[in-house]
Amino acid sequence: MKKRREDYIGWDEYFMGIALLSAKRSKDPSTQVGACIVNKENKIVGVGYNGFPKGCSDDNFPWDREGEFLETKYPFVMHAEQNAILNSIKKLSDCTIYVGLFPCHECAKSIIQSGIKEVVFLSDKYDGTDSNKASKMMFDSSGVVYRKLNLSEIKIEISFKEEDI
Repeated sequence: MKKRREDYIGWDEYFMGIALLSAKRSKDPSTQVGACIVNKENKIVGVGYNGFPKGCSDDNFPWDREGEFLETKYPFVMHAEQNAILNSIKKLSDCTIYVGLFPCHECAKSIIQSGIKEVVFLSDKYDGTDSNKASKMMFDSSGVVYRKLNLSEIKIEISFKEEDI
């Protein structure tokens, strides 16, 4: 009798992989972030990535990070967490959100308000900034748990070749 395969990925790797794959949809030239929301039954209930709101052309708004406020992307870009929440198909109470980058304070408010109870992230590169501190203060106050994902796999390759399926 053949045994089952032993080298499959775990749930955390799977859902973070979905978040990272979603980030590939972002047209932002400097930062690509994706998010995946999962319920207690390990079912995906929402995904999102950073980009402009629906109906706002990627060609008519700036992608710059520096300059006058209205000449940068910051007043216009929707973050991955916000899009995942808005794109969700079910109630988000007690769900977990997987995201490549630790949420900013604006996304933290949306996460808390939506009922999500856990944030799993890969990078906390803005640790110590006021936005990051505010996010953690709100998460701690509201009971939202957050954890950095320590992966057993550093890289997973996906092939779209028919012969690999």
